[in-house]
Amino acid sequence: MRHLMSPLDFSVQELDTLLNLAGDIQADPAKYAKICEGRKLATLFYEPSTRTRLSFEAAMMNMGGNVLGFSSADSSSAAKGESVSDTIRMISCYADICAMRHPKEGAPLVASMNSSIPVINAGDGGHQHPTQTITDLLTIRSLKGRLDNLTIGLCGDLKFGRTVHSLINALARYDNITFMLISPNELKIPDYIRTDVLEEKGIHFKEVERLEDVLSDLDILYMTRVQKERFFSEDEYIRMKDCYILNAEKMQLAREDMLVLHPLPRVNEISVEVDKDPRAVYFKQVQYGVYARMALILLLLEIKKW
Repeated sequence: MRHLMSPLDFSVQELDTLLNLAGDIQADPAKYAKICEGRKLATLFYEPSTRTRLSFEAAMMNMGGNVLGFSSADSSSAAKGESVSDTIRMISCYADICAMRHPKEGAPLVASMNSSIPVINAGDGGHQHPTQTITDLLTIRSLKGRLDNLTIGLCGDLKFGRTVHSLINALARYDNITFMLISPNELKIPDYIRTDVLEEKGIHFKEVERLEDVLSDLDILYMTRVQKERFFSEDEYIRMKDCYILNAEKMQLAREDMLVLHPLPRVNEISVEVDKDPRAVYFKQVQYGVYARMALILLLLEIKKW
Protein backbone atom coordinates (compact mmCIF):
# COMPACT_ATOMS: atom_id res chain seq x y z
CA MET A 1 0.00 0.00 0.00
CA ARG A 2 1.27 3.44 -0.96
CA HIS A 3 0.29 6.98 -0.03
CA LEU A 4 0.95 10.30 -1.79
CA MET A 5 2.19 13.09 0.46
CA SER A 6 4.60 14.85 -1.91
CA PRO A 7 5.28 14.77 -5.65
CA LEU A 8 8.71 13.38 -4.70
CA ASP A 9 7.01 10.21 -3.44
CA PHE A 10 7.02 9.14 -7.09
CA SER A 11 10.22 8.72 -9.06
CA VAL A 12 10.49 10.41 -12.45
CA GLN A 13 9.85 7.01 -14.06
CA GLU A 14 6.75 6.47 -11.92
CA LEU A 15 5.51 9.94 -12.79
CA ASP A 16 5.96 9.13 -16.47
CA THR A 17 3.86 5.99 -15.97
CA LEU A 18 1.18 8.02 -14.19
CA LEU A 19 1.13 10.72 -16.89
CA ASN A 20 1.01 8.09 -19.64
CA LEU A 21 -1.97 6.49 -17.94
CA ALA A 22 -3.69 9.89 -17.62
CA GLY A 23 -3.09 10.45 -21.32
CA ASP A 24 -4.68 7.10 -22.15
CA ILE A 25 -7.69 7.97 -19.99
CA GLN A 26 -8.06 11.23 -21.89
CA ALA A 27 -7.84 9.44 -25.23
CA ASP A 28 -10.33 6.67 -24.35
CA PRO A 29 -12.39 7.50 -21.24
CA ALA A 30 -15.00 4.84 -22.05
CA LYS A 31 -12.39 2.15 -21.39
CA TYR A 32 -12.25 3.25 -17.75
CA ALA A 33 -15.95 3.95 -17.17
CA LYS A 34 -16.56 0.96 -14.85
CA ILE A 35 -13.07 0.14 -13.64
CA CYS A 36 -13.75 1.30 -10.04
CA GLU A 37 -17.19 -0.23 -9.60
CA GLY A 38 -17.64 -1.23 -5.96
CA ARG A 39 -14.81 1.06 -4.77
CA LYS A 40 -15.28 4.11 -2.53
CA LEU A 41 -13.30 7.33 -2.26
CA ALA A 42 -13.49 9.36 0.95
CA THR A 43 -12.89 13.10 0.57
CA LEU A 44 -11.89 14.60 3.93
CA PHE A 45 -11.69 18.35 3.39
CA TYR A 46 -11.06 20.31 6.57
CA GLU A 47 -10.92 23.60 4.65
CA PRO A 48 -12.78 24.97 1.61
CA SER A 49 -12.09 23.65 -1.86
CA THR A 50 -13.89 23.70 -5.19
CA ARG A 51 -11.59 22.32 -7.88
CA THR A 52 -9.63 19.77 -5.89
CA ARG A 53 -12.56 18.20 -4.04
CA LEU A 54 -14.90 18.15 -7.03
CA SER A 55 -12.20 16.87 -9.39
CA PHE A 56 -11.50 13.97 -7.04
CA GLU A 57 -15.20 13.21 -6.88
CA ALA A 58 -15.59 13.52 -10.65
CA ALA A 59 -12.54 11.29 -11.16
CA MET A 60 -13.96 8.51 -9.02
CA MET A 61 -17.46 8.75 -10.48
CA ASN A 62 -16.06 8.77 -14.03
CA MET A 63 -14.68 5.31 -13.24
CA GLY A 64 -17.91 3.96 -11.76
CA GLY A 65 -16.89 4.36 -8.13
CA ASN A 66 -18.67 6.03 -5.23
CA VAL A 67 -17.75 9.00 -3.04
CA LEU A 68 -18.35 9.87 0.60
CA GLY A 69 -16.87 12.45 2.93
CA PHE A 70 -17.20 16.03 4.15
CA SER A 71 -16.36 19.46 2.76
CA SER A 72 -15.53 21.35 5.96
CA ALA A 73 -14.27 20.60 9.44
CA ASP A 74 -17.50 22.01 10.88
CA SER A 75 -19.49 19.22 9.25
CA SER A 76 -17.30 16.47 10.70
CA SER A 77 -16.53 15.16 14.16
CA ALA A 78 -13.44 17.38 14.12
CA ALA A 79 -15.82 20.02 15.43
CA LYS A 80 -16.23 17.78 18.50
CA GLY A 81 -12.48 17.43 18.91
CA GLU A 82 -11.87 14.14 17.11
CA SER A 83 -8.23 13.71 16.08
CA VAL A 84 -7.04 13.14 12.52
CA SER A 85 -5.69 9.76 13.63
CA ASP A 86 -9.07 8.61 14.93
CA THR A 87 -10.89 10.01 11.90
CA ILE A 88 -8.75 8.08 9.42
CA ARG A 89 -9.08 4.85 11.41
CA MET A 90 -12.83 5.22 11.19
CA ILE A 91 -12.82 6.21 7.50
CA SER A 92 -10.66 3.17 6.74
CA CYS A 93 -13.67 1.05 7.69
CA TYR A 94 -15.85 2.81 5.11
CA ALA A 95 -13.70 3.56 2.07
CA ASP A 96 -10.96 2.09 -0.12
CA ILE A 97 -8.94 5.30 -0.61
CA CYS A 98 -8.92 8.77 0.91
CA ALA A 99 -8.10 12.31 -0.24
CA MET A 100 -7.43 14.74 2.62
CA ARG A 101 -7.04 18.52 2.70
CA HIS A 102 -6.07 20.09 6.00
CA PRO A 103 -4.91 23.55 7.11
CA LYS A 104 -2.15 22.07 9.29
CA GLU A 105 1.05 21.04 7.58
CA GLY A 106 1.72 17.35 8.04
CA ALA A 107 -1.85 16.35 8.93
CA PRO A 108 -2.24 14.04 5.90
CA LEU A 109 1.09 12.44 6.84
CA VAL A 110 -0.24 11.73 10.33
CA ALA A 111 -3.34 10.23 8.72
CA SER A 112 -1.25 8.00 6.45
CA MET A 113 0.64 6.64 9.46
CA ASN A 114 -2.63 5.49 11.03
CA SER A 115 -4.52 4.38 7.93
CA SER A 116 -5.21 0.98 6.44
CA ILE A 117 -6.15 2.55 3.08
CA PRO A 118 -4.11 4.79 0.72
CA VAL A 119 -4.14 8.47 1.71
CA ILE A 120 -3.64 11.29 -0.80
CA ASN A 121 -2.50 14.70 0.38
CA ALA A 122 -4.92 17.12 -1.28
CA GLY A 123 -3.15 20.13 0.25
CA ASP A 124 -1.72 20.71 3.72
CA GLY A 125 -1.35 24.33 4.80
CA GLY A 126 1.39 26.16 2.90
CA HIS A 127 3.40 22.96 2.49
CA GLN A 128 2.54 20.67 -0.42
CA HIS A 129 -0.18 20.12 -3.03
CA PRO A 130 1.05 17.07 -4.95
CA THR A 131 -2.07 16.35 -7.00
CA GLN A 132 -2.07 19.92 -8.31
CA THR A 133 1.56 19.38 -9.26
CA ILE A 134 0.70 16.19 -11.13
CA THR A 135 -2.05 18.16 -12.88
CA ASP A 136 0.45 20.88 -13.78
CA LEU A 137 2.97 18.36 -15.12
CA LEU A 138 0.30 16.65 -17.21
CA THR A 139 -0.86 20.00 -18.61
CA ILE A 140 2.66 21.08 -19.53
CA ARG A 141 3.66 17.73 -21.02
CA SER A 142 0.42 17.40 -23.00
CA LEU A 143 0.58 20.90 -24.47
CA LYS A 144 4.36 21.39 -24.72
CA GLY A 145 5.34 17.81 -25.41
CA ARG A 146 8.09 17.76 -22.77
CA LEU A 147 9.01 18.43 -19.15
CA ASP A 148 12.63 19.34 -19.75
CA ASN A 149 14.37 22.27 -21.48
CA LEU A 150 11.85 24.80 -20.14
CA THR A 151 12.00 28.30 -18.71
CA ILE A 152 9.20 28.66 -16.20
CA GLY A 153 8.02 31.88 -14.60
CA LEU A 154 6.39 31.54 -11.19
CA CYS A 155 4.57 34.75 -10.36
CA GLY A 156 2.83 36.09 -7.24
CA ASP A 157 2.82 34.57 -3.78
CA LEU A 158 5.87 32.31 -3.82
CA LYS A 159 6.31 32.30 -0.04
CA PHE A 160 3.01 30.74 1.04
CA GLY A 161 1.94 29.14 -2.25
CA ARG A 162 1.99 25.37 -1.72
CA THR A 163 1.36 24.78 -5.44
CA VAL A 164 4.57 26.69 -6.23
CA HIS A 165 6.63 24.74 -3.68
CA SER A 166 5.42 21.39 -5.00
CA LEU A 167 5.98 22.36 -8.64
CA ILE A 168 9.56 23.54 -8.01
CA ASN A 169 10.36 20.27 -6.23
CA ALA A 170 8.93 18.20 -9.06
CA LEU A 171 10.39 20.08 -12.03
CA ALA A 172 13.84 20.36 -10.42
CA ARG A 173 14.33 16.68 -11.29
CA TYR A 174 14.14 17.31 -15.05
CA ASP A 175 16.99 18.46 -17.30
CA ASN A 176 17.71 22.07 -18.23
CA ILE A 177 14.97 23.75 -16.18
CA THR A 178 15.23 27.47 -15.44
CA PHE A 179 12.96 29.25 -12.98
CA MET A 180 12.11 32.94 -13.11
CA LEU A 181 10.80 33.77 -9.63
CA ILE A 182 8.59 36.85 -9.88
CA SER A 183 7.35 38.28 -6.60
CA PRO A 184 7.50 41.23 -4.22
CA ASN A 185 10.26 40.99 -1.64
CA GLU A 186 7.71 40.12 1.04
CA LEU A 187 6.55 37.03 -0.86
CA LYS A 188 9.80 35.50 -2.13
CA ILE A 189 10.23 31.73 -2.03
CA PRO A 190 11.15 30.34 1.40
CA ASP A 191 14.84 29.96 2.17
CA TYR A 192 14.56 26.18 2.37
CA ILE A 193 13.29 26.00 -1.22
CA ARG A 194 16.05 28.32 -2.43
CA THR A 195 18.81 26.53 -0.50
CA ASP A 196 17.74 22.89 -0.29
CA VAL A 197 16.20 22.56 -3.75
CA LEU A 198 17.40 25.18 -6.22
CA GLU A 199 20.94 25.80 -4.98
CA GLU A 200 21.54 22.24 -3.79
CA LYS A 201 20.59 20.79 -7.19
CA GLY A 202 22.28 23.50 -9.23
CA ILE A 203 19.03 24.69 -10.80
CA HIS A 204 19.34 27.99 -12.63
CA PHE A 205 16.98 30.62 -11.24
CA LYS A 206 16.52 34.38 -11.14
CA GLU A 207 14.47 36.44 -8.70
CA VAL A 208 12.82 39.60 -10.03
CA GLU A 209 10.03 41.94 -8.94
CA ARG A 210 8.60 42.92 -12.35
CA LEU A 211 6.79 40.44 -14.57
CA GLU A 212 7.54 42.52 -17.66
CA ASP A 213 11.28 42.08 -17.15
CA VAL A 214 11.22 38.34 -17.94
CA LEU A 215 7.94 37.70 -19.77
CA SER A 216 9.58 37.39 -23.19
CA ASP A 217 11.91 34.65 -21.89
CA LEU A 218 9.24 32.24 -20.68
CA ASP A 219 7.93 28.96 -22.03
CA ILE A 220 5.46 28.71 -19.13
CA LEU A 221 3.98 31.44 -16.92
CA TYR A 222 2.48 30.06 -13.71
CA MET A 223 0.36 32.76 -12.07
CA THR A 224 -0.72 32.86 -8.43
CA ARG A 225 -2.61 35.42 -6.39
CA VAL A 226 -0.78 38.17 -4.51
CA GLN A 227 -2.60 38.20 -1.19
CA LYS A 228 -3.20 41.55 0.45
CA GLU A 229 -3.20 39.97 3.91
CA ARG A 230 0.44 38.92 3.49
CA PHE A 231 1.72 42.51 3.40
CA PHE A 232 2.77 44.44 6.47
CA SER A 233 2.06 47.75 4.77
CA GLU A 234 -1.03 48.83 2.83
CA ASP A 235 1.15 51.22 0.83
CA GLU A 236 3.48 48.39 -0.20
CA TYR A 237 0.55 46.27 -1.35
CA ILE A 238 -0.90 49.12 -3.41
CA ARG A 239 2.53 49.79 -4.93
CA MET A 240 3.08 46.18 -5.98
CA LYS A 241 -0.30 44.66 -6.74
CA ASP A 242 -0.71 45.98 -10.29
CA CYS A 243 2.68 44.55 -11.28
CA TYR A 244 1.15 41.10 -11.01
CA ILE A 245 -2.01 41.59 -13.03
CA LEU A 246 -1.65 39.82 -16.36
CA ASN A 247 -3.57 41.59 -19.11
CA ALA A 248 -3.69 41.65 -22.90
CA GLU A 249 -1.08 44.40 -23.07
CA LYS A 250 1.45 42.38 -21.09
CA MET A 251 0.67 39.26 -23.13
CA GLN A 252 1.98 41.10 -26.20
CA LEU A 253 5.45 40.82 -24.62
CA ALA A 254 5.23 37.03 -24.42
CA ARG A 255 6.18 34.40 -26.96
CA GLU A 256 3.52 33.07 -29.29
CA ASP A 257 3.89 29.61 -27.81
CA MET A 258 4.07 30.56 -24.11
CA LEU A 259 1.41 28.92 -21.95
CA VAL A 260 -0.33 30.59 -19.00
CA LEU A 261 -1.23 28.27 -16.11
CA HIS A 262 -2.95 29.06 -12.81
CA PRO A 263 -3.96 26.66 -10.01
CA LEU A 264 -7.12 28.75 -9.47
CA PRO A 265 -9.15 30.32 -7.96
CA ARG A 266 -8.39 33.49 -9.84
CA VAL A 267 -9.27 36.81 -8.23
CA ASN A 268 -7.92 39.70 -10.31
CA GLU A 269 -4.36 38.62 -11.13
CA ILE A 270 -5.37 37.55 -14.65
CA SER A 271 -7.67 39.91 -16.52
CA VAL A 272 -10.69 38.19 -18.07
CA GLU A 273 -9.58 39.57 -21.44
CA VAL A 274 -6.70 37.08 -21.34
CA ASP A 275 -9.18 34.17 -21.30
CA LYS A 276 -9.67 34.55 -25.06
CA ASP A 277 -5.95 34.21 -25.73
CA PRO A 278 -5.14 30.66 -26.97
CA ARG A 279 -2.08 30.69 -24.70
CA ALA A 280 -4.33 30.84 -21.62
CA VAL A 281 -4.78 27.18 -20.64
CA TYR A 282 -5.86 27.38 -16.99
CA PHE A 283 -9.33 26.02 -17.70
CA LYS A 284 -7.87 23.19 -19.78
CA GLN A 285 -5.65 22.62 -16.75
CA VAL A 286 -8.79 21.93 -14.69
CA GLN A 287 -9.84 19.15 -17.08
CA TYR A 288 -6.36 17.65 -17.03
CA GLY A 289 -6.73 17.56 -13.24
CA VAL A 290 -9.57 15.05 -13.53
CA TYR A 291 -7.51 12.74 -15.76
CA ALA A 292 -4.52 13.03 -13.42
CA ARG A 293 -6.58 12.11 -10.36
CA MET A 294 -8.25 9.22 -12.17
CA ALA A 295 -4.82 7.82 -12.98
CA LEU A 296 -3.59 8.37 -9.42
CA ILE A 297 -6.58 6.57 -7.90
CA LEU A 298 -6.00 3.59 -10.19
CA LEU A 299 -2.31 3.39 -9.36
CA LEU A 300 -2.79 3.63 -5.59
CA LEU A 301 -5.61 1.09 -5.65
CA GLU A 302 -3.38 -1.13 -7.82
CA ILE A 303 -6.10 -1.60 -10.39
CA LYS A 304 -4.19 -2.76 -13.48
CA LYS A 305 -6.77 -3.62 -16.08
CA TRP A 306 -5.88 -0.90 -18.57
